[in-house]
Amino acid sequence: MPRPSPSTSPASGKTLEQRITEVGATLRDALTAVLDALPPGGPQPLATHLSLDKVLMSRLLKATRHRDPVAVVYYSPGPEPLRRFVKAARKVGVKRGLLTNAEQAITEFSDLVRKQLGDRSALDALVSAWLPETRAEFELRRKQAAYRATSQLKGISCDISLSTVFLHPSGSDGFIDIVWLMGLLGLQRLRPGAVAKFATKRMVEGPDGPRVPTSLDGRPIDLASGLGGMGLDRFCDAPPAGVEVIKVGESMHYVLAGDAYGPGTAVDLLTAEVNLGEMPRYVPAGSERKGYVFSQVSAPCRTLLFDVLVHPDIYPDSFPQLMLYETILDGIADVNDRSRDMDRLELSESIQHLPQGVANHRVAGIPHYVDLLRHVTDSMDWPTDGFRGYRCRIDYPVYGQQVVMAFAPPAPPES
Repeated sequence: MPRPSPSTSPASGKTLEQRITEVGATLRDALTAVLDALPPGGPQPLATHLSLDKVLMSRLLKATRHRDPVAVVYYSPGPEPLRRFVKAARKVGVKRGLLTNAEQAITEFSDLVRKQLGDRSALDALVSAWLPETRAEFELRRKQAAYRATSQLKGISCDISLSTVFLHPSGSDGFIDIVWLMGLLGLQRLRPGAVAKFATKRMVEGPDGPRVPTSLDGRPIDLASGLGGMGLDRFCDAPPAGVEVIKVGESMHYVLAGDAYGPGTAVDLLTAEVNLGEMPRYVPAGSERKGYVFSQVSAPCRTLLFDVLVHPDIYPDSFPQLMLYETILDGIADVNDRSRDMDRLELSESIQHLPQGVANHRVAGIPHYVDLLRHVTDSMDWPTDGFRGYRCRIDYPVYGQQVVMAFAPPAPPES
């Protein structure tokens, strides 16, 4: 049968929000009346008295404490657990009238979920849009489920996907030098033949023709020898990974080598890539174009760490805007192409402004991170504490999404 419109309840003509509010208020009042008829206590005493589990009683008490009926609906246990609660209350002598009211309220709740929305997940998705405080929790549960499914389908998983980018004034006037630290930490194949990789890519034209990435010591990348001088083995916590480097146009692909898989084969794939004069420093006055860097979730991971470290002379007085893009159909998005606005994902992620100086940029889970940042600044002869930092940390990021930090560049200085 086709589902009714999500905006209107066909039985009453009320909007769906009105119907959910009505059901939530009735459910809260009826369940609270039953709880008030029981001996006072927290989840454990009530669970013991009713011979129910503590988790159910904890969820029920949390739901009925909310004054907002929509929150009551969101936090309530499902109809069947609520019916178990009513059945247990009957056995300990709660009055029949209170139980009848509760049963009717639970039936209305069940009808709302099954007949008007289809299932509980659809209800939670809808309500999370109205309750900002529930949005992050709702998204995290779904992202965890997506991670488990994607890692099994792709046959790979990793603990941390690392993307750290340094932005520094270039020797080529009007451009920016970029150093990328890229890593898949705690990376392993779950089955034979699975491919794990990440890539770097330039989205704008540089000052000197084709892109020529180098290692920190200035040597061009030797595709035949793998990472060569780009490897950062001494900063790896797990055994360093073998890597195959493949250049495709303006993109550099770093692919996990070997054929090891299964438990006990986790490795750290960690690289540093230097691109001098990689992107323009200024934009024409009034153009409203943005300068941006991005990380793409190229492997199912538990955490994405995306740090952008900006020299004080780059994008002064500009706090980055976070943009998340779906890349399934049209690939990597250019934020200055407004036709890609339709591909933006509205998720509850955010940017943290880090304290000045790389010594203050520690990361739980990457024990050598500050030493790694200092290694970059020392190799490039840049001041260690001369960068302001921005961090986007995402738990269970959606596989394939593009995470962008976009800045408002200044106009070129007058001659």
